[in-house]
Amino acid sequence: VVQQYVSAVPIRCYASVSITKQQATAAAAKAESFLSGSNTLYVEEMYESWLQDPNSVHKSWDVYFRNVNAGAPPGQAYQSPPSFSSFTPPAVQGPDQAGQVSDVVDKHLSVQSLIRGYQVIRGHSVAQLDPLGILDADLDSTTPPELMLNSYDLGESEMENVYQLPQTTMIGGEEKALPLREIVKRLENSYCRSIGVEYMFINNYEQCNWIRQQFEPPGVTQLTDNEKRLAWERLLRSTKFEDFLAKKWTSEKRFGLEGCEMLIPGLKTIIDCASENGVNSFVLGMPHRGRLNVLANVIRKELDQLFCQFDSNLRKGDEGSGDVKYHLGMSHQRINHVTNKLINLSLCANPSHLEAVDPVVQGKTKAEQFYLDDGNGEKVMSILMHGDAAFSGQGVVYETFHLSDLPDYTTHGTIHVVVNNQIGFTTDPRHSRSSPYCTDVAMVVRAPIFHVNADDVEAVVHVCKVAAEWRMKFRKDVVIDLVCYRRNGHNEMDEPMFTQPLMYQKIRNHPNVFKIYTDKLKQEGLVKQSDIDNKLNEYEQICETSLESSKEISELNFRHWLDSPWKGFFQDVHGTVDLKMADTGVSEDVLQHIGKVFSQNADLTIHSGLRRVMKAREELVGNRVIDWALGEALAIGSLLKEGTHVRLSGQDVERGTFSHRHHVLHDQKMDKKVYVPLNDLYPKQASYTVCNSSLSEYGVLGFELGYSMTNPNSLVCWEAQFGDFNNTAQCIIDQFISSGQAKWIRMSGLVLLLPHGYEGMGPEHSSARPERFLQMQNDDPDHFPESITGDFVVRQLQDANWIIANCTTPANLFHILRRQIALPFRKPLIIFTPKSLLRHPLARSSFDEMLPGTEFQRIIPENGPAAQNPEKCRRIIFCTGKVYYEILKERSDRGLVEDVAITRIEQIAPFPFDLVQAEMNKYPNAGIHWLQEEHKNMGFYDYCKPRLRTACSWTRRIHLTLKIFFSSYTGRKPESAAAAGSKAEHLKQQKSLYDDAFRK
Repeated sequence: VVQQYVSAVPIRCYASVSITKQQATAAAAKAESFLSGSNTLYVEEMYESWLQDPNSVHKSWDVYFRNVNAGAPPGQAYQSPPSFSSFTPPAVQGPDQAGQVSDVVDKHLSVQSLIRGYQVIRGHSVAQLDPLGILDADLDSTTPPELMLNSYDLGESEMENVYQLPQTTMIGGEEKALPLREIVKRLENSYCRSIGVEYMFINNYEQCNWIRQQFEPPGVTQLTDNEKRLAWERLLRSTKFEDFLAKKWTSEKRFGLEGCEMLIPGLKTIIDCASENGVNSFVLGMPHRGRLNVLANVIRKELDQLFCQFDSNLRKGDEGSGDVKYHLGMSHQRINHVTNKLINLSLCANPSHLEAVDPVVQGKTKAEQFYLDDGNGEKVMSILMHGDAAFSGQGVVYETFHLSDLPDYTTHGTIHVVVNNQIGFTTDPRHSRSSPYCTDVAMVVRAPIFHVNADDVEAVVHVCKVAAEWRMKFRKDVVIDLVCYRRNGHNEMDEPMFTQPLMYQKIRNHPNVFKIYTDKLKQEGLVKQSDIDNKLNEYEQICETSLESSKEISELNFRHWLDSPWKGFFQDVHGTVDLKMADTGVSEDVLQHIGKVFSQNADLTIHSGLRRVMKAREELVGNRVIDWALGEALAIGSLLKEGTHVRLSGQDVERGTFSHRHHVLHDQKMDKKVYVPLNDLYPKQASYTVCNSSLSEYGVLGFELGYSMTNPNSLVCWEAQFGDFNNTAQCIIDQFISSGQAKWIRMSGLVLLLPHGYEGMGPEHSSARPERFLQMQNDDPDHFPESITGDFVVRQLQDANWIIANCTTPANLFHILRRQIALPFRKPLIIFTPKSLLRHPLARSSFDEMLPGTEFQRIIPENGPAAQNPEKCRRIIFCTGKVYYEILKERSDRGLVEDVAITRIEQIAPFPFDLVQAEMNKYPNAGIHWLQEEHKNMGFYDYCKPRLRTACSWTRRIHLTLKIFFSSYTGRKPESAAAAGSKAEHLKQQKSLYDDAFRK
């Protein structure tokens, strides 16, 4: 009876010992209680064992699993053991022998629970992780009861007793049973020394078993002599690089790596192992701490290029602002000397906003995998470094983890290395996080977490090898928590004793890890003092020579620090830059073909409502007319035909927030049967990826930015569900998209599609906040372009930091999307897209507006009666977006088509000075008005007002006798909320806007 319950636990029931029914029942109850307290992993382990060998489990389990596999429900698959009434025990030979069996059961179960306590619960929490010996990594200084022998009624009297080891531990090596004293010793060696392992929250038997194999067998963490020597040499360079900088530039901020010098040998170990397994491209992201060291000793940036960054007298050799040295990135190809394989290393540039680079790295990695047809992440891998306070405190960390297993976002495993300084700037970790560890966020994707003492060189190297092998075997994320300290303050000029006096008293007297490990290897006879002196002198000479070379550099060129170089993209066959823009028009037969395919549903049974949509599309194509959805589809389809990869990502983009797009058709009768018409246009077309994202803006927009950085010959678009949701990704917009080229000479053709328009939907779904984008535009409002001939349009776009548009016709949307690829450079494009115009009967375009020779219209001028007799026109209204159609109707209703001209500005920025000026010249007697539906302190007014005045000043020079001035604003009054919450108030404001627009 007892063995029925405890068959998985290898204890022995001796046939020569008999027990009473009561004793058997009590023992069975204890066994049952033990099993019911275990998690589901227990049954899974049993099942895995049974699959490998049915004889490895008790007969009752064998019967149970056979019945389940035969289709029996679990309740019927179980066959109860023989009843007590049918059980006739042998003659009881005495109460002592009966009690002996119960005690054996108790002790074995207790030992199993103890082992499991180390593995599952808290072995890592008492590991010796802090190099300073001050804090416990999990902020809890108590020993968990799960690791105390008396919690299991075990004590000194049982220490020499031999117990069978379960199949779920490898601490025995080849031994199947060990004395309790040895069991405890080996468990502590595996889980409580310099390495703490968190992994038993992973609900996968194979993965848990694999991790146990890496840490539990005796001697498994030992390094070879060659590995020790290599780690020492790498540690020497890491340490002495910081020493050299500190000696030469004593008053410069550099955010050095002192206190975590083992990061460099650790990273290089990861790269070695991954390279050995076939990875040839590594994309890295990290904060500022240790960046210069990583650039020098991992990426292998030329030291003279690094050192010249400290020269404050060097002039800037590039356009743009540049950035501080500890924000810069780089891409470099070199031979990995351990594997003798060619590898590419790219460290992405990053602002001071910690963790912001995480999704950018993932997007860049995904793009590289896509272009290399690396569907399983066998060739390209990402490595992310983090600070402890930021890893637990920044929400974008979670957003990035959340993408890790999504089909269109996974990079098939990232290695995360947390440089755990045990402090955030000046904040004690006990005040900066609520979780035990700074790494607990990784549990959401069941990533194993390896905590390691950064002063234990060999433990760090072993953990890094295991992490790399895990990623290559399971293609999943893994976290290394490198528990270290920060020898200086937040930067080299900071005084940490103000806030952490005890910690920094300890740090001042603590030897660095290079000295600790050098002394260890000297004792082992692996290095001699002469070796040490030679290596130190050799590296010192390398640094001195590079410093002398750096003095010959006369200017800073940030283009040497590109993290995503596009070789040859900016030059033609003659090596010169060509500013010509390709034609964005497309032939009739291509438009017709794409339109027809886009209107079909293959062999799917689609929704009846969608059938009507497809029929309407087909009719539009037959009539050579397009709506908004067709304009977008024709742009995408024509680019795909030309070999340009297109990716559209965001919340609900497959259907479209407003149910207008329908790029993925779903069968109504068969799950997961879908059809993407735009991937079925031509036999050799480029691939189209359209994917609904997780409900994230910060993480997903960062991901798409990284994706767009990899290949200039791709169109990458991110669409917000509603335009104002972009504000949760403001960091990516401000620090990367608007200023990335100025700071890092990094171009991107990323397109942001932001639904915008006042339609009575309330404050949160009306405005995409165009004023914020326009505020960051870099053109001068007071400077009229000196030359507006020739390639003026392209030159103006080249000088801009990004392009901002508010299109009102499908044809203009078609052209501006195609123009992103036709330009000889790349700029981010912000498009404020409509909602009501998606189905507006007037928001239509003819095929004639998309044929070869046609192009994007930066403004759409008045073409009605007012334009035919411009001298009679008394007012010209400049506006943008869907409000045009509303005032167009209002003008007609009021009979003012000859008195008022309405001109749409489609490209807001860079501002079309030349066309606006020409439009002003056309109406010599007209007053100039700006009209918008947004509030006066929002929208486009503050940007357009000074630029219209600049254009108007030029008009004054031509018409000196006319009283033309720009002072009229038509729109909503200033407000704090973006729009009215009441529909009635919205309509009232609209009526007021119309009245003001046409008031005499």
